[in-house]
Formats: sequence, structure tokens, C-alpha cells
Amino acid sequence: MKRHQRRRTSARALGLSAAVLSAAAAAFTYAPAAGAAAPHDATGLSAAHVSGAVRTVRYDLGNEAWHLPQTGEPVELAGVVHYPADLGRGRHPLIVMLHGWHETCADRAADAARTAAESSGDDAAYEAASAKLFAWPCAAGTPALPSDAGYDYLGRSLAAQGFVVVSIGANGVNASSVWGDDNAAARSDLVNQHLRLWQELSSKGGGALAGAFVDPDTGARRDVGFAHHVDMGDVGIMGHSRAGAGVTWLAADSHRGQWPKGVNVRAVAAVAPAYNVMTEDMSAYTITKTPFAVLRGTCDGQVGGEAFAFAADAAKEDRGGFYRFAIHGANHNYFNTQWSPQSGQVAASDDATPVEGHPGQCTDREDAAPARELTEAQQRRVAVTYLGAFFDRYLLGDTRQDQVLTGARHPDAALTQVDVTTAGLS
Repeated sequence: MKRHQRRRTSARALGLSAAVLSAAAAAFTYAPAAGAAAPHDATGLSAAHVSGAVRTVRYDLGNEAWHLPQTGEPVELAGVVHYPADLGRGRHPLIVMLHGWHETCADRAADAARTAAESSGDDAAYEAASAKLFAWPCAAGTPALPSDAGYDYLGRSLAAQGFVVVSIGANGVNASSVWGDDNAAARSDLVNQHLRLWQELSSKGGGALAGAFVDPDTGARRDVGFAHHVDMGDVGIMGHSRAGAGVTWLAADSHRGQWPKGVNVRAVAAVAPAYNVMTEDMSAYTITKTPFAVLRGTCDGQVGGEAFAFAADAAKEDRGGFYRFAIHGANHNYFNTQWSPQSGQVAASDDATPVEGHPGQCTDREDAAPARELTEAQQRRVAVTYLGAFFDRYLLGDTRQDQVLTGARHPDAALTQVDVTTAGLS
């Protein structure tokens, strides 16, 4: 019976994977990447401008504002933006975040019907309910599931460090028919489309985003002076789950030419990336110039350890730097608040596998050693630590983060263990 649930894909059989990871595990030396900026110099920021005060706006150009190049299916152009309250006189690096595959419509009746159908083994009812949960646009009166808001905790933290951060919606991609490498390409295309919008806004103060920002709570228009205050030559990208594959695709050498004119992606992070491990074209993911970080929890019930192997293969010749962070006790969904049980959202769940007879312990279904499962707040705190350090290092040039990135210092040691591996550093 077909299920519209995430399944772990089979392990990827590329001969270099094990060798690359073994070499990476032994490498903890660090040297700054060529061209890394001194703190704040590349952006014109000063410490006074990074006050920690943060504001938030949204934009939504419509549920069918863009169409997938592969199929013509509709996709929204919408996002949540966190930014320093005082943009100052300089330019701030832009970070774009993208969520992965999840239900698109918060239809509680359909969710209950799907659960009942799965319990009874009614395939037809299951498929009918799933079609409502994965529709785009959603049916009249049914709210869209706001996966883009699931990284607000991270966006606020990064904005307090001096970044302009936008988390974009991809419900249209999730509801589409594109799969495998085409899905990664579609997510990359979507990010590039948003980057074009921001480039036009930043350089000219115009385009579709001009006048499009609203208060996320009231919907009232908010005028924000982003023009000439966003550095499109200093961009970071983060993707979670299938979007992790999408951002790897975007950063690959073979796709750098697709970046909008005036845009330079200087750092990319894949969080619990769900790769197409059966791809026949590894060059579509190969990164040799851009700093690349990958995170995964040891209790991830949806993406297996092959995510690390795939990322290591993609970055085996990365002169920009490659970082691997294995977070003990972290699962897949807690990185996104909308996918996590405390949100009360449709289809939210704890995907970690419990250990029988050991309450509070979890694994990833791959016979790994059990760990104490992190709470939602704890897992996000660790994500903020390592993603914040990574982007601070490569977008602001802050070398004070080097010890965190190489594992010499563990800021969250009181919460959990994080295995840090580095490789491909110059």
C-alpha cells in the first residue's frame, strides 16, 4: 500500500563514500578558506549595527506566482523575513532558508481520515485524504501549512547576529510531481527565483518585493528599507530534508552559472538532507568552491546515515571547507517547529525510534548506539549554535568560530554530544 510518508532511502553504493568519511573523521585541522573576509569588513557592518534587536515581516506574491520549469505546476513566492531592527548604513549578508517535503495543507479532517484509513487498511480512503493534505493551492477555507515559519527560532537568532534572513515557502514543490534529481533542481530554481527578487530590491529598491512586506500578525503593510542594505554578494543558503539536496544542487559547480547576476553564494548548509542517493550524475551535486556544512541527528527516523556519505562524496574536493556535525539525540522533525508535536500542527510528529525498556532513549533504526533524546528546545539550541557559527565564519569572516567548527570547543556539551568532522580544507 502506498503511503505519503517519508521513507529512508537505501544506502548509497559509491565506492569512495566510506574512504572519504574515514579520512574526514581523522581530519581536525583547520585553515581559513581562501578569500574569507575579516569580521564585518566585506559587508560594511560594525559592531554597533549588530545590536541583537530583531524585527519580522512577511511577503506573499501569490500561491501561483511562479511555475516549475520542469512541469509548469504552480508554486508560491512567499517568505518570512527576520532582520536587524537597525539596518544601519552598511549592507547585511542575506541567508535564505528552505524547508523540505511535508504536508502542504493544514486539513485536520483529512489528517484524521488518513489516520483512520491507515489503521483500517483502506487504501482508497488513505489516498483521498492524502490528496487533500498534499494539494496546492489548498482547498477554499483550508489554511496552508506554514512550514516556512518553522525556522523562526533560527531566523531570529541569525538576524540578531547581523544577517537578513528569509525562510521561503515550498508547498507548491511538495505538492508537485517532480521527484529525485528533478526535485532537487526545482528547489534550487525556487531559491534562485527568490534571490532574483532580493537582488532587484537591494540594488534598485524596486521589483515585486517593493511594497510587499506586511506584519506577520496583523497583515498591515510594513515599509522596510532593505534597498542598498542587503549584500547579495555575500549570501548563505540553508536547506532542511529534501531542501538539503536542493541547496547542495544549487551550490554545485555545475549550477553556479544559474545564480542570478550579482549574487554570490558564499556558504551552504544541509540539515538532515534527503538526497537522491540513486542519482546517476554525481557532478550535479559536486561542490569544490563553496564552504559546505551538513548536520544530522543520531535519532533521525527519516534520513539515514547515507546523507553523510553522500555529502562527503559531493564535497570530497571542496577547497572551501567541509564540515559534518552528528548531533546525538536529535531527530528529523524537531529542526522545524511546524513539524514538531508541541506546535499542535497537522502531521506533526516525533520521528525518533524509542529504545524498548529505556524511556527517553532513542536511535535512528540503524542499530546505532542509543542516546538521550533531545527535547524540541534543546535540539534547536544545538542547531542555532552550529549553523550560527558556520554562517558567522563564512559570511562575516569571524574566525572566533573556528574552534566550534572544528570540534575543539563544544558550546552545548552540557546538552549532548556533537561529533564534528572536517575535511577538504585548504
